[in-house]
Amino acid sequence: MGPFQTLKNTEPFVHLPDAVIQELSTAAIVKTFPANFLIFKHHDPPTGFLYVIKEGLVEIVTLTPGGLEMVMDYRQAGSFFGGTPIFMGDNYTAGARTVNPTECYLIPQEVLTDIARRYPHIIEHFSRAILSRVRRLYSDMVESHVQSALTPVEAFPFKKRLSEIMSSPLEVCSPQTPVRDVARRMTERGIGAMVVTDAERNAVGIITQSDLIGKVLTQDSIDIGLLTAADIMTANPLAMASDNYMFEAAAFMISHNIRHLPILAQRKLVGIVTLQNLMRYRSQNSMLLVNRIKEAGSLSELASANAQIVQIATAFMAEARSHFETLEVLSYIHHSILRRCFELMLNEFNLAGKSPPNIRYCLMIMGSGGRKEMLLGPDQDNGFIYEDFPDSRLNEVEAFFGPFSERLTEAFEQVGYPKCNGNVMASNPLWRGRLKDWHARIANWIQVPEPKKVMYSTIFFDFMPLVGDPELCQGLREILYRELQGNTVFLYYLLENDLKHAPPVGLLGRFLLEKDGEHKGELSLKQAGSVFIVDCVRMFMLEKGIYASTTVQRLDELVKLNVFDRETAEHIKAALEVFFFFRLRQEISLIHQGKSPSHYINPYSLTRNEQDLLQESFRTAGKLQDSVRRHFSHGLR
Repeated sequence: MGPFQTLKNTEPFVHLPDAVIQELSTAAIVKTFPANFLIFKHHDPPTGFLYVIKEGLVEIVTLTPGGLEMVMDYRQAGSFFGGTPIFMGDNYTAGARTVNPTECYLIPQEVLTDIARRYPHIIEHFSRAILSRVRRLYSDMVESHVQSALTPVEAFPFKKRLSEIMSSPLEVCSPQTPVRDVARRMTERGIGAMVVTDAERNAVGIITQSDLIGKVLTQDSIDIGLLTAADIMTANPLAMASDNYMFEAAAFMISHNIRHLPILAQRKLVGIVTLQNLMRYRSQNSMLLVNRIKEAGSLSELASANAQIVQIATAFMAEARSHFETLEVLSYIHHSILRRCFELMLNEFNLAGKSPPNIRYCLMIMGSGGRKEMLLGPDQDNGFIYEDFPDSRLNEVEAFFGPFSERLTEAFEQVGYPKCNGNVMASNPLWRGRLKDWHARIANWIQVPEPKKVMYSTIFFDFMPLVGDPELCQGLREILYRELQGNTVFLYYLLENDLKHAPPVGLLGRFLLEKDGEHKGELSLKQAGSVFIVDCVRMFMLEKGIYASTTVQRLDELVKLNVFDRETAEHIKAALEVFFFFRLRQEISLIHQGKSPSHYINPYSLTRNEQDLLQESFRTAGKLQDSVRRHFSHGLR
């Protein structure tokens, strides 16, 4: 079989026109290798060819930290190897050795990349192959972790969304439905509530068994034959979206003292959840934690709740589920603790006769808290936004919020959230102000991008409302995007600190570790890994003037804008999830040892597969860093 027919039967070339396959065939070099011949070694620089096997068998080999060879895969006739350097620019991530005499077609890199530019599915195929390796290694690692987990705390209720447990389709009626008919249908179907909807299926009310008893059966003077659903329903019922988690719904229903909750998708009624449904799934160790937070009456109770988050995280790690979901749930719990802490401090001030001035305000949370990517040891990043009140009220406002902010940040620390080393906290006057004050600060940061101001910006840009009027946060975001519009130079400065550091993997595939100090012999999964991805994705989001809270959601939005293709975005997500997995596992381990959580790790304490996975993820972060450098450096020319 000649090169034409071999290529025509080999993915991804099977979809190319015959003329293009002939072009590849003409350029191909035929080479025969003897048995047990090392074609290239792990970490060798690229030879400049893609190898397509005509006959024979090739083993893909890698090296352990001790220098021992390990066979990772076998390639047979009709398959290829050596493609990673051509499309990723790396050295070989594994070696290739013949098992028996093998004949290959060697396709020159320049010919292959030229054809790939004309036929993008070629690049997509190789990207998928590389991505599948990251995903395969990650899946194997998570599966192994799940199998070795010891008696996990039940995390199931935290992982379920309302769409998975709601009753649907549900019984509804119109406002004109006679109450007698409503009661009969509820009895026949054995349900405790019926949602009242308008012609567009919007929930305009709800009727429960309590409504029937309290508003009809116990009222002697009422003629039930004259009553309609509109007469006894509770108008404008509370509802939640179908993608909310069960634990959010349980806490919401308990705090509002309701037993039936309509569920919406795209603002349309799609189902209903009852408190009984939720309690059927509850866990004494996890489901009630959020409710305990909402009912906490002291800082010590909140500190105790914070200490229990590690139990929830341990349970999450015992499930082969998305760790992005895990961070979102952990962030929700952290936010709940911080909000309750705020309420306790506000009550403390009120009891002392100190009430906040009559203005609109918002306590915002920034950094990982603003991205809903909090792990187990987050510090404080917060600030206050006020409405634009007159200068004449400045003293009045500061007379309350100055001392209150000091007490609040102290309380946050008591509850378990260390103060920010950079003093990015509401207790610092620089992190309090009216919308126009914030506008002036942002403009100054952008116009004079000094290192400290750039550092402030990277934390600030992930802000979201925590307590108070969320419209103030929206107003601030509009100001920010107006100031940033077209200013790619400032965006480049934002990345400058990141660009000074490369991912910690050397040319020979060895990890580059800290040489001295407290973390000698370790590397940072945060500063050397996840931060690169978080910061780079944020830069594109700011450039495009869009908003999404989590990094994953930002990637999805950037795909819609064609900033990234779907395969690239999934590749980046895979690497980010790897960093979060290792960070969370490391933090849990340290806490169980009675130590403080940390994002530093000795990579050589990991298994060989885990090391490979971490290296692949660092390379992905490095590739993203390179593309961002090229993109935003245009603004400096």
